[in-house]
Amino acid sequence: MATQPVMSVSGKPRTYADAEALKGHVTMLSETFHPRSAAHPENLQRVATYIELQFKKVSGRVSLQTFIVDGHPVHNVIAKFGPDTGRTIVIGAHYDSAQLTPGADDNASGVAGLIELSRLLADREVLQPIELVAFTLEEPPHFKTTNMGSYRHAQSLRHAARQVDYMIGLEMIGMFSDAPGSQRYPHPLMRRYFPDEGNFIAIVGRLSDIGVTRSLKFAMASDAGLPVISINSPREWLPIELSDHLNYWDAGFDAVMITDTAYYRNPNYHRATDIPETLDYKRMAMVVDAVLRPLPTRLRVLETTP
Repeated sequence: MATQPVMSVSGKPRTYADAEALKGHVTMLSETFHPRSAAHPENLQRVATYIELQFKKVSGRVSLQTFIVDGHPVHNVIAKFGPDTGRTIVIGAHYDSAQLTPGADDNASGVAGLIELSRLLADREVLQPIELVAFTLEEPPHFKTTNMGSYRHAQSLRHAARQVDYMIGLEMIGMFSDAPGSQRYPHPLMRRYFPDEGNFIAIVGRLSDIGVTRSLKFAMASDAGLPVISINSPREWLPIELSDHLNYWDAGFDAVMITDTAYYRNPNYHRATDIPETLDYKRMAMVVDAVLRPLPTRLRVLETTP
């Protein structure tokens, strides 16, 4: 009941996401704006401004959700696409990093994916409301507190009685390895069911999110590109709640995390070695394409075969 096997559909993958653009955003966040932790609110402000400018290049509906933490204003950055009304899809990623770490994978990779998604959505007719949200203050000391940007955003949706189809949290999407034994798991029995190589992207949710997981996985895995695995588990059994999606669960919404599995694969997690050179931008672009695939969009101009 934990895993979600699904039939893959063969086909020729089409690449839309720009690997070099992803690398540029990761480098900007992890080097130019370093450190971007709660102890450096001036850098968090600079990051929020950078993301806001990137969103404004492609969307006329960009806003800041601002609140005060430890005497400083902090911001969620929101870009909206599609109709103004209807059931909303939320896709988010946190832009702060742990303490003094560069945080290239954690989580500049997720934010870079979010920015690239905004560019791709701008080229499409979006048929359902989609909100892209760059969250502040996911990392300690604010994790699992009301100061998390994702907590503030999820609660604003709940208090406004907004209808939400589901939330996707992008949490570390840039580390990949084909080496045997490069993938670890929270329980040894999981090795029977999941790959030994860290060359896949994972969808993680609760048992109650199994419908969302199944539909997202089928769409994301529907070509010959990056392998996609999934797991649905009670949140008490496995460490599946360690990111922004938990605040949407607590607000009563379906939510999943899309991840390279963090410290179960990346030896640089929360270390000074989490730098841009360690990431695989070609496969990160495949992740962005996979996230785009199930979204309710269509190209504005019909593609033609040369």
